[in-house]
Amino acid sequence: MTVTSEQRFGEFVAVRRHAGQEHVAELVLGRPKAMNAVSTDMARSIAAACEALGADPGVRVTVLTSSHERAFCVGADLKERNSFTDAELVRQRPTARAAYTGVLELPMPTIAAVHGFALGGGFELALACDVIVADATAVVGLPEVSVGVIPGGGGTQLLPRRVGAARAAELVFTARRVEAAEARELGLVDELVEAGRDREEALALGARMAANSPVGLRAAKKALRLGHGLDLRAGLEVEDAAWRSVAFSGDRAEGVAAFNEKRSPQWPGE
Repeated sequence: MTVTSEQRFGEFVAVRRHAGQEHVAELVLGRPKAMNAVSTDMARSIAAACEALGADPGVRVTVLTSSHERAFCVGADLKERNSFTDAELVRQRPTARAAYTGVLELPMPTIAAVHGFALGGGFELALACDVIVADATAVVGLPEVSVGVIPGGGGTQLLPRRVGAARAAELVFTARRVEAAEARELGLVDELVEAGRDREEALALGARMAANSPVGLRAAKKALRLGHGLDLRAGLEVEDAAWRSVAFSGDRAEGVAAFNEKRSPQWPGE
């Protein structure tokens, strides 16, 4: 797959575009010497990349990948954390949170391509995405209680939304690592592919999503996110508000016209 452009965010994060997939952005984690452990600098870069992606109307789908062959991300940089005073840890917390919420709050559909280790904050970055594609080498988990903390990048909230409260409690309290086949069975990941194909399959899935209306995609994601956990009546009000936001859009007019004219739509994105 040919990279047509790359924008760097610090030393460890890049956003790439590919030939033939101009509406799919690849957000690449690349700190190979530390298996993508999230340092303060890397967290800052992830947040900055997400801010840029969220402001780009040409991005219809974002795929979160890793350039490390044996890991997606092993979580927080514990070597760096070990050097912090209590005051420094408190000051670093908003920077760390901004990385995870940056991915979580991206307005377009997001896909994580996971291989190897996705542990702690690494798995939380994947959980912040809408869909997780994992290959056969994937090992996921939230082991934070084994080092005296808790999942603090959204794990205690995102995991039970995926697998239910009791299953999430078992996984968090035991701090156990889950290999790919069981992870798929439990719903910790959504698609399981052959070893080495997670990135390729995630980008292909992103391309299929990106063929659809950018206005529709963002509104559908907003309705899914805001409606989750509400009672049915309240959820339907969220859905109705999202419908009203797209019903009179240029994308809706083009979509209906293209359907009736039996042609591919040319989305105006507005």
